[in-house]
Amino acid sequence: MTNLDDLLRFALDAAREAGDLARRRRGEGVQIAATKSAAADIVTAADREVEALIRGRLAAERPGDGFFGEESGAEQGTTGITWVVDPIDGTVNYAYGIPEYAVSIAAVEGEPDPQHWQALVGVVYAPAMGELFHAVAGGGAWLDAGAGRVRLAVNDAPTEAGALVGTGFGYDPATHAGDLARLGRVMPLARDIRRIGSAALDLAGVAAGRLDGYFERGLNPWDHAAGALMVEEAGGVVGGLPGQRPSTALTIAAGPVLFARLEQAIDGR
Repeated sequence: MTNLDDLLRFALDAAREAGDLARRRRGEGVQIAATKSAAADIVTAADREVEALIRGRLAAERPGDGFFGEESGAEQGTTGITWVVDPIDGTVNYAYGIPEYAVSIAAVEGEPDPQHWQALVGVVYAPAMGELFHAVAGGGAWLDAGAGRVRLAVNDAPTEAGALVGTGFGYDPATHAGDLARLGRVMPLARDIRRIGSAALDLAGVAAGRLDGYFERGLNPWDHAAGALMVEEAGGVVGGLPGQRPSTALTIAAGPVLFARLEQAIDGR
């Protein structure tokens, strides 16, 4: 039987160590290692080093578990547990010295596919801000920061002024027109829009009530694995295209009332 406390303990320790490494490397200066889907979609040397650190800890402490990381791909395990890792979510922010970047680590059970897995533990650590978000299936979502530990809860419904909504845009210029059209359909629901640059922190922000809702096209599994669990454990709803789970086609997160309104607006109904 899976011990969730053990999974959480590992994820918290690994996220802290990895985040602290990322912060140190940022202070030493960022080296761009490569680009991925487009010229603007960068990988830093720190991304690779941080992911290697997490993989090394897993190999030493939980050698039977699987791994699914942004920089080094997937590796099937034997225990039924897979760790889904984004070593530095918000790499462009990181490269520019903007503090909104995070290490995202989730433990999931079952097939390593977000359409089928069950998330067990999620941790999002923002080292430049000293904030550690975490959630356990059935155990709520929490924030550890300077003031201590606080339980997270989504905002139940937007006010008359409208909802504060987060979003993002892909790196491929060919997708921007569609993204802007989708944003246009959401604007009647919004009091304002935030574009933070880290999906993991956007989702943690919804869980913490800092955002009323969030939507974005183009997210990969490592972008939302940890944050989606936080939203759900904070009382929110996470989905994708109507009736589906999050995917690269669409991710939506919000409290139940706003979720339904966002889903309807984005679908153009």
